[in-house]
Amino acid sequence: MKKILGALAVVLLTFQACKQNTTNSEASSSNTNTMDIQVSGEPETQKALAPPFVQEPVGNRGAKKIIVNLEATEIEQELADGVTYKFWTFNNTVPGTFIRIRVGDEVELRLKNASNSVMPHNIDLHAVNGPGGGAEATNVAPGKEAIFTFKALNPGLYVYHCAAAPVALHIANGMYGMILVEPEGGLPKVDREYYIMQGDFYTKGKTDEKGFQEFDQDKGVDEKPTYVVFNGKKNALMGENALQAKVGETVRLFVGNGGPNLASSFHVIGEIFDRVYVEGGSKINENVQTTLIPAGGAVIVEFKVEEPGEYILVDHSIFRAFHKGAIGKLVVTGEKNPKVFNKVK
Repeated sequence: MKKILGALAVVLLTFQACKQNTTNSEASSSNTNTMDIQVSGEPETQKALAPPFVQEPVGNRGAKKIIVNLEATEIEQELADGVTYKFWTFNNTVPGTFIRIRVGDEVELRLKNASNSVMPHNIDLHAVNGPGGGAEATNVAPGKEAIFTFKALNPGLYVYHCAAAPVALHIANGMYGMILVEPEGGLPKVDREYYIMQGDFYTKGKTDEKGFQEFDQDKGVDEKPTYVVFNGKKNALMGENALQAKVGETVRLFVGNGGPNLASSFHVIGEIFDRVYVEGGSKINENVQTTLIPAGGAVIVEFKVEEPGEYILVDHSIFRAFHKGAIGKLVVTGEKNPKVFNKVK
């Protein structure tokens, strides 16, 4: 019996090793094939759009050379109504401009640092295979420009952020954004797409204390944020800035978490995510109520809206939503469907 069990153990271990080797071989082959993709046509300069809006899907186009222009800026703007803060940004928005490419694209990234900046800045893109994700190649002083190129090898939704020292301070001040690398042939078609990033902010004043608020290093180290917000401002996705959709449409949200500290429990009240691209990668989960997004991570969620009304977007660590600002709204218009939802009394 011992000999039989021993033989079975050897067989199982051998099978597992073969399976692992096959998986590793397939991954290596996929990367090699991606590196071999040739670009064609004239270089294309990507249009910069302010969040929550994104560029058109890549569709079935071939690989191209894409030029991306970003500018690091240090600007004072509203963190909440009547509350201002000195943000460090890419292209004057928090989060920075959404970047949209496909696997096989060759990207020329041009990073300028505004002449009135005080700090040097750079960029680390989690989609880049290379030292520092580009950070080592883009350390740029105020008034200067750095340029580097990379080839997009892995599909997925990735975070980018400044990684200049002190890294935590640059991220805490809002220097992050996202880059989408679509697979060959593009993502499945949907009706609406939006771009959202959560971030935690640390100010010397209390939440909603009026006036200019300075960064509080001690709160940051203790991981006790004054604000937790979507898209750089409390109520950034409320009122006239709420997201829009119509009954019967499928909505895709590109959701990231700049951090620098907190994970996000992203949830849409009154909806169920039909599809979730787990951690922004290729694995898809279905019928999900709440999805976890780590600091420096991302997720793609898709859902069809069947009933008109207002749907609230939250970090379901719920005090953050209703007291610190991690809340937004999706307004759905169209005909009611009592088969889906009906108030009886």
